[in-house]
Amino acid sequence: MVATVLGEFGAEVIKVEQPGIGDPLRTWGEQKDGIGLFWKSTSRNKQCVTLDLRKSDGQDLFHHLLSESDVVVMNNRPSALAAWGLDYESVHRAHPQIVMLHMSGFGQGGPKSDRPGFGTQAEAMSGFAHVTGQSDGPPTLPPFFLADGVAAQSAAVAVMVALYHRDLHGGVGQLVDVSLIEPLARLVETATLAFSHKGIVPGRVGNMLPASAPRNAYATADGKWVAISGASPNIARRLFRCIDRPDLSDNPEFSDPVRRQANAHELDGIVAAWIVTRSLDEAMAIFERADVAAAPVYDAEQLLADEHMRARGMFMELPDPDLGTMTVQSPVARLSETPGVVEFLGRNLGADNEAIFGGLLGLDTARLEVLRSTGTI
Repeated sequence: MVATVLGEFGAEVIKVEQPGIGDPLRTWGEQKDGIGLFWKSTSRNKQCVTLDLRKSDGQDLFHHLLSESDVVVMNNRPSALAAWGLDYESVHRAHPQIVMLHMSGFGQGGPKSDRPGFGTQAEAMSGFAHVTGQSDGPPTLPPFFLADGVAAQSAAVAVMVALYHRDLHGGVGQLVDVSLIEPLARLVETATLAFSHKGIVPGRVGNMLPASAPRNAYATADGKWVAISGASPNIARRLFRCIDRPDLSDNPEFSDPVRRQANAHELDGIVAAWIVTRSLDEAMAIFERADVAAAPVYDAEQLLADEHMRARGMFMELPDPDLGTMTVQSPVARLSETPGVVEFLGRNLGADNEAIFGGLLGLDTARLEVLRSTGTI
């Protein structure tokens, strides 16, 4: 995912996959006509080549690619990289200017460094799952690639910092070491701060938030949901007027933010009782007129149809040779001078072997045929 972000803003990305097998991501999630939809989107702008890094000639060819590159992104276990001669020390000796991003489940330097690790382990060990879910329910894992996505955003920033150091400050390449656990743990740092300084182990509180009250997802009369945050005093007072309880603004138990948090469950019940007697459209109309921080809880269909998201161009339609026209999310960051671009969606396995090995690296037809015959590409 980190290469996806970089590729949207001008990086030429070469995706290296195992011949005949490819990245498992190709088959994850929902498929259409046997083609993974998530693969198509997350592999946007990536040129796809096949290369067997277990073979010596495959490693030689990979080093040839490195000589033409600024950044290499690896997600293999350290022991596998060492066995292939592609650990950071070996790569740095041969290519001192390259920035090597190593993303792994546990990161380097600890006793678990070589263990297999995926987003699920990170979501569990980071503390995220422990604080997510209802108070009387089990720890809750997200049904999407949360840890991978959060780590990718952190890694993309780190790669740009490393390139800035190299290119603007006369530095050399360096190792960027990112585990899947630590970026997500940073987001739930309030839990470790509470324990470290007060001996408190925060538990699950459902959709509530200890730092804000009221804050929850509330059922409406027509079976839908609305999410509300009363984090600021002004927003809370507007909400109290909307639900016909202006008296709460003068009640010290609810007017003061700290006391509101202490009485969050009582306040939550008052808000829920008002909302459940109204439809989602009715409640949202009242909240929007009063400038209350409220939002409908969308499913995918509603998100795609939202007029604000459509006005911002949050989603885009692109032609694809395999699936026709596909709707995918646009690049997230909006840059006024250098906007992100999606030129094409995920390609077939080895689709760019000729262009990269023949064009970029200059291998002739005879050499390419030998590499194919030996299964190296």
